Amino acid sequence: MTLRIGIDLGGTKIECVALDENGHEILRTRVDTPQGDYARTIESIAQLVADAEHAAGRSGTVGVATPGALSCVTGRLKNSNSVCLNDRPLLQDLERALARPLRIANDANCFALSEAIDGAAAGAHTVFGVILGTGVGGGIVIDRQVLDGPNGIAGEWGHNPLPRVDADDLPQPACYCGRAGCIETYLSGPGLAADHRRRTGESLSAAQIAQRAAAGDPACHATLDRYCNRLARALAGVINILDPDVIVLGGGVSNIDALYEDVPRRWGAHVFSDEVRTRLVRHRHGDSSGVRGAAWLWGPAEEDSCHVAP
Repeated sequence: MTLRIGIDLGGTKIECVALDENGHEILRTRVDTPQGDYARTIESIAQLVADAEHAAGRSGTVGVATPGALSCVTGRLKNSNSVCLNDRPLLQDLERALARPLRIANDANCFALSEAIDGAAAGAHTVFGVILGTGVGGGIVIDRQVLDGPNGIAGEWGHNPLPRVDADDLPQPACYCGRAGCIETYLSGPGLAADHRRRTGESLSAAQIAQRAAAGDPACHATLDRYCNRLARALAGVINILDPDVIVLGGGVSNIDALYEDVPRRWGAHVFSDEVRTRLVRHRHGDSSGVRGAAWLWGPAEEDSCHVAP
């Protein structure tokens, strides 16, 4: 019987899930991430896999969701906010520790894959998965396969400039990447909070802004209105290029109910079509999408071939 093991390597915890051939969860465990300790991180992942296989009574394929991506130049991890992983041969070290090939993808790709396989976008041909959290990420899945691209950055829209900037968007916020006006600076949770603080002087979290807007607070309602307008413009750009069947939202900001009605109502003005059939939906698996998507990096009928995706 097929066993798919997924690992979600996060900054504070490492989570492991084991799925059967139908995607049913057999077990789930987690441990704290060894802070700043690369060698212990490798050991922790190896132990989680060993424990999962012991509990399931069989070995399985292993996929790993990471906060960064593998460099096409060096094969080492890059762009990880867990800095001890950067410039490390994570794939090779894990394959050595686990004595098998495995697959690695960034957490946004794993989120998109999970929701495309058996989540909110199940059955869709083309899926764009969006993370609206501490940062802004994206992943593309076509026919249940993650699209990486020759540069390994397919779906990474957070550091594109916000489209159709108007007076409400100025001045453009500085981004840690060295540019200004990146989508992430407007649409991340901290970006939403910062926009409200700039306009009102009031420090509120994204969740608090949404709650107060729903209760009729005019300042918070105005902040959320600006956010929906920006998200609609940014996603319209994705639709114009990719034309996905479904866009799935994840991350903390995705829990704001107003997005799912307001954003589709606005994006038509920016989409180059007389009708927009793309659906905007909320995640089904939530925080579990990353680890489930990692397990699904090995697709059906691949378990025996065990080749590693480039």
